[in-house]
Amino acid sequence: MSPKRSRYSSVKGWTIPFIFGAIAVSIVLIACGASAQPEQTGGSNASDSPQQPPAAGTGEVEAMPQALDTSEYAELTGDIEIDGSSTVFPITEAVAEEYGYLTEGNVRVTVGVSGTGGGFKKFCNGEIQISDASRPIKASEVQLCADAGIEYIEIPVAIDGLTVIVNRDNTWVQCMTVEELNTMWAPEAEDVVTRWEQVRSGWPADEMEMYAPGVDSGTFDYFTEIIGGESGASRGDFTASEDDNLIIQGVSGGKNGVGYLGYAYYQENAGKLKAVEVDGGGGCVAPTEANINDGTYAPLSRPLFIYVRKDAAQTPHIAEFVRYFLGSEGQGLAAEVGYVPYPQSVYDLVLAKFENGVSGTVFGGQNPMHGSVEEVLANSQ
Repeated sequence: MSPKRSRYSSVKGWTIPFIFGAIAVSIVLIACGASAQPEQTGGSNASDSPQQPPAAGTGEVEAMPQALDTSEYAELTGDIEIDGSSTVFPITEAVAEEYGYLTEGNVRVTVGVSGTGGGFKKFCNGEIQISDASRPIKASEVQLCADAGIEYIEIPVAIDGLTVIVNRDNTWVQCMTVEELNTMWAPEAEDVVTRWEQVRSGWPADEMEMYAPGVDSGTFDYFTEIIGGESGASRGDFTASEDDNLIIQGVSGGKNGVGYLGYAYYQENAGKLKAVEVDGGGGCVAPTEANINDGTYAPLSRPLFIYVRKDAAQTPHIAEFVRYFLGSEGQGLAAEVGYVPYPQSVYDLVLAKFENGVSGTVFGGQNPMHGSVEEVLANSQ
């Protein structure tokens, strides 16, 4: 069933009339009565763009501005610029829409979709205040931010189950093992493994029509690392796009279509796609909300993040946006658009981290901590 939104059309159906042309430059302006795009970060607003930002990843503690009651949101003013993952986009767009109404249009939020890698480039260049990410920040991106003096707070916001999809008319694929997925998508499969029968004996001799996220996508990074053992290691002879809707169109458009994307995009389009069960070693498991939440949909369950510039978080309108994102309203919106909220105990830990202004990464970089999201957060505070 499609998620229902009270104030705007379905997010993942992309009936919202804000997305223009190429996905790399698509921007959503979310504010009631806003008449112009906000200025780019780095302009005249000194509070949003300090001339000498602190070094990144120090883990220093600096408390956020005092929290407001939602009844006081109309007193807030300012701009928030966000870019990054197309997977995280539906959550951020929904939160931004509701926040815009609560602030009566006095806070304007733009949400761009240039992929996780593209978002981090803009983030570490000081162009945006928040970066959406469907994977943790890489060591190279940590260094990029450090070189630019950008300090950030890492915030898990929900759980996603990366979903392998085939056409609804595909009758032969019900479940695939991790090994079969690697056979299909490995670099050495390029121009070699082109027919279904080469993935599993007994499947048709028809050629596969393959669609997947592009190299700037966190979904691409995560899938290739989990399935192939190395981030970015993939065949290149497939139709690539940072726009998940083009992947949906491709797979649904032909009987031999196959691809992968975030669970919420599959859920919204379940009427024209079929999700493939995945056998990670313990039997075939379907991508469902329950299986993603309890960890049985392994190894393709993953945390989703926002990264907030610490200097920007010191401004009340951005601090309140993050609080709203992590609160019950934001959790409900994440569920509405097809993702799985964490237990409240996780959000309590995340909010405490944010309120204390604890910067740096514990999920990414050179030495990521291991364990569940709750364990990592508890052990890092």
